[in-house]
Amino acid sequence: MPTWGEIIKELAAEQQKSGQAPFDAIRRKYLSLLYQYTNRNTILYATKWTQPTESSPELVSITDEDIQGFMEVVYQLKGSSLDLIIHSPGGSAEATEAIINYLRSKFDDIRVIIPQAAMSAATMLACASNRIVMGKHSSIGPIDPQFILQTPLGRQAVPAQAIIDQFRNAQSECQDPAKIASWLPILSQYGPGLLVQCQNAIILSAALVEEWLTKYMFGGAQKEKAAAIAQQLASHSDHKSHRRHISLDSAQKMGLVVTELEKDHKLQEQVLSVYHATMHTFEGTPAVKIIENHLGRAYVKLQRAAMVSPQPQQPVVIPGQQVLKADIELDCHRCRRKSVIQANFQKNILMENGRFPFPKDLKFKCECGNVIDISSAKDQLEAKVKKPILI
Repeated sequence: MPTWGEIIKELAAEQQKSGQAPFDAIRRKYLSLLYQYTNRNTILYATKWTQPTESSPELVSITDEDIQGFMEVVYQLKGSSLDLIIHSPGGSAEATEAIINYLRSKFDDIRVIIPQAAMSAATMLACASNRIVMGKHSSIGPIDPQFILQTPLGRQAVPAQAIIDQFRNAQSECQDPAKIASWLPILSQYGPGLLVQCQNAIILSAALVEEWLTKYMFGGAQKEKAAAIAQQLASHSDHKSHRRHISLDSAQKMGLVVTELEKDHKLQEQVLSVYHATMHTFEGTPAVKIIENHLGRAYVKLQRAAMVSPQPQQPVVIPGQQVLKADIELDCHRCRRKSVIQANFQKNILMENGRFPFPKDLKFKCECGNVIDISSAKDQLEAKVKKPILI
């Protein structure tokens, strides 16, 4: 099985041969190999949330925008079975519901594979599968809803149940007028309707998971068992922390249909190879979210801000003001994928990770098929540097 380190070596060897960073090619190779082994449609849904990043939480969370990504990668897939590989911290329960409704309109049999962790709303997504595959190192998490509140200490994620419990404590203690002053700064953070929103969010999370478990994982039966699992996953008082990790053994003891990844060594090899290649993609590129199928069709969210047209960056210089190279950032208006072209002003300059070579016809073809004319960017750079770009 290719380990984390072995895939780094593979990436380096491929870059040495081609002169380009092969993150996408290597990741897609292993997605294809996984499909060839299982003969099941395969979709990767992964975000850069377990690695250091300056991205806003919204970029790596489950949002309504993800529907566009799933529509992109489901297009032209044939068959009723799907393996969904999830690596996500969670996000919006409402967006998760929309994703599930869409996937369930396309596939009858969904197997969720968790190579490391699917937390919060991503756990809810896993509970809408027919079965879950986890490794001994994998985790799911509590599904109790969180609210983002603006506090004197900045924005904080606060459990809905903790807000309700704290308000009840305040109601009790404020029977003593001497304690009211100490509670006012805390209660002032709660806007109108927040308590009702908290109660509704708690009910919704558990109700959705109960419905999905009953309908999909338990085949329309065992409603009481599904309700018990949903309540256990949603209980903040039991887990104490929304970041609590629930292991494979604990998930099985709850009653979830979970199989061990290690029981099928070939499947384990292919899944972890996809996972390692994906994590290397996050490390070596601006990508923070990848939704991709085994055919190479992908929807990728990048950390860089969107740009309306090709923009040359400041040229790289060395002492003596000799210009070596410059980058041109492109934003595809069709798929919103960001790409960087490296323009060299001197021979024998190595391609940096994540860069594409300068196209000879001055037309860059995005992976979605869209063609971007970069002639204006070329003219700007050459006028600034006063040297021609080597093509």
